[in-house]
Amino acid sequence: MDLAADLPADLAAALDAATADIPLRELEASVDRLIARYRTPGRADRPILAGRIDAAAYAAYRMPATWGAVRAALAAAAARVPDLAPQSLVDVGGGTGAAAWAAAAVFGESLKDITVLDQVPEALELGRGLARDAFSGALRHAEWRQVRFPAEVPGADLVTVSYVLSELAPDAQQALVGTSAKNAQTIAVIEPGTPDGYQRIMAARDVLVGMGLHVAAPCPHSDACPLLGTRDWCHFASRIHRSPLHRRLKGADLQYEDEKFAYVVATRLPVAEAQAQARILRHPQIRKGLVMMQLCRPDGTVAQELVSKRQGDTYRAARDADWGDSW
Repeated sequence: MDLAADLPADLAAALDAATADIPLRELEASVDRLIARYRTPGRADRPILAGRIDAAAYAAYRMPATWGAVRAALAAAAARVPDLAPQSLVDVGGGTGAAAWAAAAVFGESLKDITVLDQVPEALELGRGLARDAFSGALRHAEWRQVRFPAEVPGADLVTVSYVLSELAPDAQQALVGTSAKNAQTIAVIEPGTPDGYQRIMAARDVLVGMGLHVAAPCPHSDACPLLGTRDWCHFASRIHRSPLHRRLKGADLQYEDEKFAYVVATRLPVAEAQAQARILRHPQIRKGLVMMQLCRPDGTVAQELVSKRQGDTYRAARDADWGDSW
């Protein structure tokens, strides 16, 4: 697997500062409550984050993983859409702004204008504080706007909808995806990498393709997903380093975390169809003189490819390939 990504230094410092005056036991108790609620089936009757401590605990516990997943999804799309250099971003249900930080990491100075929409004022206030000293000017000057979903979403070059759909009823999920995409040049929808998360992504993908957008990532095509109706599901992983606080809140010993996620990025921009490559759907299996890869291919099928040592440069590339890479 690729080396773990480091959280941006300015975000890591901001998270440390935001939690410095909160006793660890209060953060841990809040994390326990949040985990129990997020694991409870069904939509929330009221906002899950109930105050400043909940917002800070959520940011310390979940922002690194969300940042890693959204960053990986946007980077995969940027590799396939040559003109993807958004100047404006709307982060729908963005909470404390993990997706906005991820977009800033991928697109750098091309990103000029950021708007974060959420219904929880405490999350927005914390997000504003975290971004106050960000290296990115777009983050420092971002607009943090309270709304109640489903709501009208302003147009932007890029719209992100990350880890939001599970909190809505199915009809509201599709309505939010459609509203978010209506005036977007490119939209990214990210959910947990579970079978349920995959199903929500497939429903969102259907909405986006039905609106005339082209799938940019992870799929190398806009046809039906070949895993539908099977016991498998499409998902990926992002590995990030854990800070000492992150490890304590997670009750973890490992220095890194693997965030499993499912996603779709769709766009109105030209997609490099002529150069479309397959997507590696699992960790390649390396045997003596042989690499086995499960691929989603541009023709809309899934197949296993075997690369032997006799294939020279192709074999060496296969040994270096990872889950989620293009092939």
